[in-house]
Amino acid sequence: TARMLSALKKERVEAKKVLKGPAAAGGATQAEEMIACLHDALYASNVCSYAQGMALIAVGSENYNWNIDLSETARIWKGGCIIRAELLEKIRAAFARRKDLPNLLVDSEFGAWIVSAQSNWRKAITFAQELGIAIPALSASLAYFDSYRSDVLPQNLTQAQRDFFGAHTYERVDQPERGFVHTEWQELIKEKSATRS
Repeated sequence: TARMLSALKKERVEAKKVLKGPAAAGGATQAEEMIACLHDALYASNVCSYAQGMALIAVGSENYNWNIDLSETARIWKGGCIIRAELLEKIRAAFARRKDLPNLLVDSEFGAWIVSAQSNWRKAITFAQELGIAIPALSASLAYFDSYRSDVLPQNLTQAQRDFFGAHTYERVDQPERGFVHTEWQELIKEKSATRS
């Protein structure tokens, strides 16, 4: 989306005239605090990017019997790849500590750090959103973190939306014993509207 929108410069110039964002706020003290928050947000987002990438490689390795050693992969990237990030040494160590690590986020060191950094991460994203600044990578990484640490995801809502538009059925999390159900949504909406009147 970001790449597509960056190509629409002419449209964005016109859109800015019509679509007003929030007014800027803050001062020097807030700027210093936000620098610390942005530091943690950027680092946490990088960790999430590596976590997703390594998890994908692990799934591919298992599915296709590639026998990829993720610790060795991080070591190779550190020395002979365009990435060459210092973070790769910590990633190498994490997968060396635990060969069957399902995700970098549950490594003892990365997990502890990211949990402690999430407050600053959330502040940075909230601050940017309050100013109307688009930060898709930072916010998508936080959404990944929040989704990965959740034992219940809102996919039943997606199922319900599909049921509304195409009668595809959905599962109710409050009544799993019912299995897949269908709701006559238009009738339900009419009933709810009548009770509110």
